Formats: sequence, structure tokens, C-alpha cells
Amino acid sequence: QVQLVESGGGSVQAAGSLRLSCAASRYTVGSGCMGWFRQAPGKEREGVAGIYRVGGSTTYATSVKGRFTISQDNGKNMVYLQMNNLKPEDTAMYYCAASLRSCISYGALSELSYDYWGQGTQVTVSS
Repeated sequence: QVQLVESGGGSVQAAGSLRLSCAASRYTVGSGCMGWFRQAPGKEREGVAGIYRVGGSTTYATSVKGRFTISQDNGKNMVYLQMNNLKPEDTAMYYCAASLRSCISYGALSELSYDYWGQGTQVTVSS
């Protein structure tokens, strides 16, 4: 059973930065992908950033492109989300997700691609 543990959330003022980390246990490099999702109160969960385990291609939601960067360290089974120039609308619970199968069909920003989820870490951005 894959386990995902997020860390790095917190409170920050607008224009600030945070770096989220996701530690994956019992997860080996394969054809899948890993991603970051977020859910704000009263809103649906949305894909923020995704990265393909082999090759390292990345994809981003339009709302975060140019501000957020997803990266991975396969040797340590870690995935990171560097968030810069944060805005109040980025306030949400952020979740790490992992897929053991190909993400080509649905893409790395779709929940349908993922098999495992972390418990989430809260990010709050004040104006």
C-alpha cells in the first residue's frame, strides 16, 4: 500500500512563497505520475501540477502556471511543489497524489489518473 505524507503548508502573506513536500513510501518508479491537487472550502478539488515519473514532463493548471513548480527526486521518492507569488485565491488544502499506472489517458491533472492520496496540508494566503 502506497502512503503519501505532505508537509510544508502554512500561512503566508500575498506575494510570499511556500514549498510543499510529499514523501511517498512503498512506491517505486514506474509508468505513472504524481501530482498536487487543492480544494478550497465550497469548491471542487482541482489539479494544480503533475509530473510524469519517467522523463519528468510537467503540466500545470493555468491559474498557477509561471508561479508554481513541481519537481521530483525519484531516489528519495519525494515530490515537491514550489509556490511563489502566492495569492489569496491559492488558499486551500493541498493534496499529493500518486498513480501506479499510465497517466496518458486522463492526464496528470485529472483525479481519474490517481490511485493514492495524502491527507493534505493547509495553505493560507492573506492579503
